[in-house]
Amino acid sequence: MSKAASSSFFRRSSFNKQEWDQKLKEVKISRSELNEIVLNYLIVEGYEEAAQIFQQESNLDNKPSTLCSINERVGIRKKMINGDVAGAIEQVNDLNPNILDSNPKLYFKLQQQQLIELIRDGKIDEALLFAQEELAPLVGENTEFLQEIEKTMSLLAFENNEHSPFANLLTNGQRQKTASELNSAILSAQHEETEPQLQKLLRKLIFGQNRLQEKVSYPKIVDILKSEFEQTESASNSQNLSSQEDSLSDEMEED
Repeated sequence: MSKAASSSFFRRSSFNKQEWDQKLKEVKISRSELNEIVLNYLIVEGYEEAAQIFQQESNLDNKPSTLCSINERVGIRKKMINGDVAGAIEQVNDLNPNILDSNPKLYFKLQQQQLIELIRDGKIDEALLFAQEELAPLVGENTEFLQEIEKTMSLLAFENNEHSPFANLLTNGQRQKTASELNSAILSAQHEETEPQLQKLLRKLIFGQNRLQEKVSYPKIVDILKSEFEQTESASNSQNLSSQEDSLSDEMEED
């Protein structure tokens, strides 16, 4: 495409699927760049074995210290995923007690997760005692903490927890979410990157699409996970896409 044709192309107000596909194909991204993004995700999220295997198979050069740093977080993540919150807290304090001392919100979330695990195991009396002795003193005048305790305790009002509007608290996804927040806090304390590059790129994608659609009509991505495009005049798809940002991380973690 000549310079004049290219200029004309970007002055247009609409593009069909074929035209848009052609422009996307002209964007060159190397396999090594994609591999670096994947490896970064595995390292930041603490998937040690997967990161080591992927690094070897993709022939990527990485600082040994980068992969070694995962070892300090893997055991903690495993404990969280297995529901051993007390063990995870103990290991974090052994690693660096300042991580939780300086982050009361994270400490509350860990204690909340411990309460969830007691309810999940059907240990109702222990859950009530734990909420009274461990969580209640953390609330103070913090209405957010109080609301979270109320949501968690409401699980006890249902004979079948699956019928509770907050049943999602009992899922593995909730464990993953709390484990990731703890993982990010550890990385921050170690002055490491706390968020995978992949998540940053996806946010930029959503932001870029929202801005672009204000000026032109084009085949937008309407489902990030499935990479589905759709040509539409409606702005509702953009709103649907934006709503995916909040749930995308959880879905990736659950996979």
